[in-house]
Amino acid sequence: MTTSLEVEDHTIAGGFRKWGPLPSSFFSFSSDSSTFIERSLSRRVLFRGMSDMEKNPPQIPKTTCVVFDCDGVLVNAVSSWRTLHDHFGTDNAFNLQRFIRGEITDDEFMRSDIRMWKAIQNPITRDELFRAYSGVKLMEGTRDVVEQLQANGVFVAIVSAGVDLFVASIASMLKVDDWIANGFVFNDDDTLSDDGVCRLHAVGKGEVILRLLKMNGLNAKNCVSVGDSEMDLSMHVDGSRFIGFNPTRDSSIQAFESADIDVVHGKDLRASLPYRSLE
Repeated sequence: MTTSLEVEDHTIAGGFRKWGPLPSSFFSFSSDSSTFIERSLSRRVLFRGMSDMEKNPPQIPKTTCVVFDCDGVLVNAVSSWRTLHDHFGTDNAFNLQRFIRGEITDDEFMRSDIRMWKAIQNPITRDELFRAYSGVKLMEGTRDVVEQLQANGVFVAIVSAGVDLFVASIASMLKVDDWIANGFVFNDDDTLSDDGVCRLHAVGKGEVILRLLKMNGLNAKNCVSVGDSEMDLSMHVDGSRFIGFNPTRDSSIQAFESADIDVVHGKDLRASLPYRSLE
């Protein structure tokens, strides 16, 4: 049975399932970063649009790499895990707060999600999970931003603690240079097992980004990361820059304020990159 994932007005076939297990060595793609683009991503500026920054562009290092979180940044959905809860009619808010406080691990959090879903429906097939994401839309401006970055030689990656089935479709559609996400283990009959796959910790994205930079010969000072929650602050590796995009939880808003980072309010990703390439 073929399923599809609708994003904006485009339908992406679920063909990435043919890829099989994700490679143990992620970030395997290379990029020609000889052409650069400058972006106005300076610290201590609250972005609410593009006009002010275009009038007074700050002096910043040229950007050769941009790393995006997926959920709530590239797509207009707070969490690909939450999307599955909505699909099955479950709510794991209690364990979400425990997870944010560090009381349970990524693996424990994923197992608790799966237990809830299986209490409603068991077995759960891979196709059922695909159907749950039908109709999820890209964040406004996502395609424009990624296309412009790549047209100027910028390496674009997705580092997400979301669901690999979903993130893989977004990565394929946007043709990003590389991506990584957490996800599921499936039984031989293509039904969901009781365990998830933790490829990165939600609060440990910085380690993955450092590996990405090293593998592709990129420098942290030329790297910009974009995330929507306090857990994404780990993406802000030493020497790099970080943009907080459309935080929705009070805890995220407070964390971004305390970290004294740039914050974009609103659901247009283009507002996070007000500078175009310099001629």
